[in-house]
Amino acid sequence: MGEQQGSLEFFSSGSILGFGLVVVVVAGVLCWLAWRRSGYIMKTGVLELLRFVLICLVVVTLNQPEWLQTRLPDQRSTLAVLWDTSNSMKTRDVVLTRNSTPIQDLKARVAGQAQDISTEPKSRAETIQPLMSENVWKPSDVSDLNVVFEPFSSQLDPAEEATDLNAGLSHVLDTHANLRGVVLLSDGDWNVGNSPVEAATKFRMKGVPVFTVGVGSEVPLPDLEVVSVDVPTYAVANKQLRIPFVVRNTLGQDRDVSVTLSVNEKPTHSKVVRVLAMNQAQDNMVWTPPAIGDWTLTVRIPRDTEELVAENNEISVPISVRPEQLKVLVIESYPRWEYRYLRNALERDPGVELTCLLFHPELLDVGGGRGYINSFPTTNALSRYDVVFLGDVGIGQEQNYAERDDLSSLTYQQARDLRQLVSAQAAGLVFIPGRTGMHDSLMSSPLADLYPVVLDATTPYGVGSSKRGYFSLTQLGQRSLLTRLGETDEGNSEVWRTLPGFYWYAAVKRAKVGTETLAVHDQATAPSGRVPLIVTKTYGAGKVLFMGTDTAWRWRQGVEDKYHYRFWSQVARWMAYRRQMAQGESMRLFYSPDRPHVDDVLALNANVSDPLGSPLEEGSVIVQAISPSGKTQVIRLRPGEGDAVGLFTGSFVPKEAGNYRLVASSTETGASVETDLTVQGLNREQQGRLARFDVLEEIAKITDGKLVSVSEVSSLLDYLAALPEPEPTVHRTRIWAHPLWAGLLLLLLGLFWVARKMTGAV
Repeated sequence: MGEQQGSLEFFSSGSILGFGLVVVVVAGVLCWLAWRRSGYIMKTGVLELLRFVLICLVVVTLNQPEWLQTRLPDQRSTLAVLWDTSNSMKTRDVVLTRNSTPIQDLKARVAGQAQDISTEPKSRAETIQPLMSENVWKPSDVSDLNVVFEPFSSQLDPAEEATDLNAGLSHVLDTHANLRGVVLLSDGDWNVGNSPVEAATKFRMKGVPVFTVGVGSEVPLPDLEVVSVDVPTYAVANKQLRIPFVVRNTLGQDRDVSVTLSVNEKPTHSKVVRVLAMNQAQDNMVWTPPAIGDWTLTVRIPRDTEELVAENNEISVPISVRPEQLKVLVIESYPRWEYRYLRNALERDPGVELTCLLFHPELLDVGGGRGYINSFPTTNALSRYDVVFLGDVGIGQEQNYAERDDLSSLTYQQARDLRQLVSAQAAGLVFIPGRTGMHDSLMSSPLADLYPVVLDATTPYGVGSSKRGYFSLTQLGQRSLLTRLGETDEGNSEVWRTLPGFYWYAAVKRAKVGTETLAVHDQATAPSGRVPLIVTKTYGAGKVLFMGTDTAWRWRQGVEDKYHYRFWSQVARWMAYRRQMAQGESMRLFYSPDRPHVDDVLALNANVSDPLGSPLEEGSVIVQAISPSGKTQVIRLRPGEGDAVGLFTGSFVPKEAGNYRLVASSTETGASVETDLTVQGLNREQQGRLARFDVLEEIAKITDGKLVSVSEVSSLLDYLAALPEPEPTVHRTRIWAHPLWAGLLLLLLGLFWVARKMTGAV
């Protein structure tokens, strides 16, 4: 062990070698003839000998001589056993029966054919535990094999929350010398780091095979699971809150599942949901928060006698309950039916403070009676509104003036104020076009960029028909809480199909890029497909909604206010959601996403007003993010650009799961506001996920290894015994490219030139 052997080898082609021999022979003959012509003078003989030596050395250089030193391994070869310690290995899906393999048993259970189980399901970690012994991997006839065990998961904190296969394999390759092979015990699930193919390629280049032992189930476990619970960050006291949830069934039969909603661990609501076999069901429950405060909502299902994983049968979500008083402004021209019923719906909503501005062309004065204002709000007054409904109102002909005679339209400056309200102050803007075609003038106004659809300029007054049209929800609309009128997805679609139809709709060519179409016309088409009727868009910090027909008031037919009030109530709260996150007298703080995960980039936004109520143009806003562990991170928000006057933006990345405390303050105004932020764990290592044997098979294939199951581990011993010893290391010294060799040639050339000068040959 550790012995060295050296040898000199040449690396050249046969033609170069032959040419070199010819050159050496010819040079030798010419040198001898030159010495003979000199009368065999000693000085001339030494000079010609030096010339011949130089030619020989040049020929040797052209044939690339290298000195090879072969060193045998100075230590025993190593077999590394790499085992997965991540949380996914806690999944209990290894089921043993008396007369079947684990995979056969699971397939039979999924098909509804229960087997005779001899033991409770084992976790993946428990299954590989008996393999953590040197005697398992060391063949009896191999005495010089060193077996080492290396656990791995990830480089995060805590490490068990993720799996980095590439890092685990690379660490073994960098740490251990003379690797004869690697055995990888894992379920194949990786969720951080580079692809394990990268590390497998390195193993292949070094000739080290990786034998993978797969553990876990490749088919869905017999299980009932609460997949998701969609709850906002805050709710309103005494206002109904819909809590959508999804339950998945991977049992072999259909199940009637009892879903329970608990508030602060006290069961309050229960519902039975039919979940088909190998399918999932979506439903929702309604909860009315009784009081202001912090609550914890838990959606829970009981454990089924046939399911194997009970850890995923519930999800808990925190929620803050607050008082609410949305400020809504409705701007309209003619008091059409849509306006009248919309006004009634919002006025009767206890959480809405309604203000109306009526630009009636036939009235001498703008305004009206109770709840009306006589003029468009000033810039400062406009900022108090959370949502603005813009009815059949357009832009006046004159663009820049302080006084105007046209009292039935907005000015360009007022349109700019509305745009700034949405983009910088996170307000919502609802477009409801009408039959006078006033919205056509918005296409050349500051509101053009906000408009979520492209109107047909050739049909400015819309499309009327004696035949009823109906709404048809898109896939986005079926999932959106904004268009949720029914209790289930199927029931919701049926409600929209059976709503009283409409006889007029706005002529729309298409929805713009970056928008979401929630509903289309059930029959009428545009050049890009069905005519969009309900379209939403995010603009800056706020939201925009387009309602393509003005006959939603007909939804009251036969059901009174059930659907009409519910829809507009949801619209108002959805549009104002961000503005309501946290607000003080002169400062508002909002963020996105509202339920971030660890390592998500959280966008922070703050609106700040000066003491006079105007948006603060210059200044600084500091946000202190206090983590659940008590660590404080300071984020400096910068002023927005363009229309975003009074908006300060920044971002930070939460690193801990739990409740953060955000405290925002302005040094210029002295204002401050604070709120709670719930950060969810990444949950990369979810228990119950399927084992990924395809990943393990690819690693084994690339490295010339083999994939086996836990029950087939004994078959690997023959492969391990047959593995060759690590090849001796070879150290190459390229003589022809070595600096000393070049120095020798230069030295001899110098001596040859000096000798020729001394003998008078030059």
